[in-house]
Amino acid sequence: MPAVKVDPYRLKLHQIKGGTFKDFKEKEYKPVTESEIEKHLKGEQFIGIYPLLTDNTSWFIAADFDETNWIEQCRSFIRICSENGIPAYLERSRSGNGGHVWIFFEKPYPAVKSRKIVISLLQKSGVFSIFDKASSFDRLFPNQDYLSGKGFGNLIALPFNKAAMENGNCCFIDPETLAPYPDQQTFINVIRRLSIPELERLYADTSKINVSHKVEETVADYGKTFISLRENVYINRNSLPISLVNFLKDELNFANTEFFVRKNMGKSTWETKRYFKAISEDGGDLVIPRGFIGRILKFCKENKIDFEFKDERQKQVEQNYSCSISLYPYQELALEATTKKDFGVIVSPPGTGKTIIGLKIIAEKKQPALILVHRKQLADQWIERIQTFLG
Repeated sequence: MPAVKVDPYRLKLHQIKGGTFKDFKEKEYKPVTESEIEKHLKGEQFIGIYPLLTDNTSWFIAADFDETNWIEQCRSFIRICSENGIPAYLERSRSGNGGHVWIFFEKPYPAVKSRKIVISLLQKSGVFSIFDKASSFDRLFPNQDYLSGKGFGNLIALPFNKAAMENGNCCFIDPETLAPYPDQQTFINVIRRLSIPELERLYADTSKINVSHKVEETVADYGKTFISLRENVYINRNSLPISLVNFLKDELNFANTEFFVRKNMGKSTWETKRYFKAISEDGGDLVIPRGFIGRILKFCKENKIDFEFKDERQKQVEQNYSCSISLYPYQELALEATTKKDFGVIVSPPGTGKTIIGLKIIAEKKQPALILVHRKQLADQWIERIQTFLG
C-alpha cells in the first residue's frame, strides 16, 4: 500500500471508535525524498513504486517470474525480446527465488499498448500458457491497462536495496551466468531505452494478430471451434473463443491444498505446485482427458459456441468372453446406464459387487480393458474374478 503519514493519537482514537486504518481519512502520502531513497539504498527500508501514471502511461514495463523454472523462462523471454530488437534486463528478486525482466522507455508510453506488446512476446516465447494457472510467469508491471479509480494499480519493489544485494539479490544479473554485474551504477547508466517510434512499430506488428490486453485472454479467435475425440479430446487452439478458454482454464486446473495450507501457515512454498493442470498443448491442439468431453460439448451448446465435433475413436478387434455373470436388479441398473453413456463413474458401497459389474461391462462391450488399482490385494482379487467369471 502507499506510504502515508498519520497522527498516531488520532488514528488510535479512530480505532477505539470502531474504525480501521483503511477508512481513516486523516492520511497524507509521504513524498519521495532523497532521504527515503537513501534509506532504501542502505537497506533500512524497501521502496516500491506504482508504475502506472495518472494518464495511464508508464516509463517501463516489467515481467515477474517466481516459480521453480523462473531462470529458464526469463532467458526465453529475454531471447525473444532480443530477436525483436528489444533491450531487456534481468533483476533477481529480493527473495532470490524469482526475477524481474525490465524494459525501459525513453518517454512514458500507454500501458494498453506496452502490455499488448509484451503479452504477445511472452506467448511467442512459450513462457506461459493461457491455460496454466501455475506458470512461473506471474504478472506484468503495470498489470492493468487503465487506472480503476480505486487505487494506484500494482506495486513493484525497486532494486538496489543493500540488505538484499549483500546476498546477490535485488540487483541486475547476467542472464547466462546469473552473476550480478560488478558495477550496478555503470550498468544502469548504459542501459538502452526504447524510443516511442520503436514502440509504435512493435505495437503495429502486434496488432496484426488477435492478442487480448489481458494475459489470461490472449488467444486467437477465427470462428468455428473444431473438437475431435480420440484417445483424448483434441481442440484446435486457433479456433477458441475467450469464453471456452476461461472455462477450460477454470475447470482443468486443480488447486494443490498443500500449497495453500503452507502459504496460510507462513511456511515456504518453494517447489510446491500451486495447481495441478489436466490440460496440455501439442502443436496447434489442446489435449484434454477424454472423460471431459461431455462437459465441453454441453458448455459449447449452452453458450451458443459454433463448433464441429468428430468422434474419431476406433474400436479394437472384438474380444469374445465366456461370461457366466448373473447380476442383481440394482446391479442391472448400473449396467443399463453404461449402454447410454460412453464415460462415467460407478459409485457404490463396499460389498455391492462393483468388480462383478465391471466384468459384466467388459463382456458386454467386447473391447480390451485396462484395470488400474492402487494395492496388490485388489489386483489379485481382480485376477481371481476374471478367471472365475470370464474364463
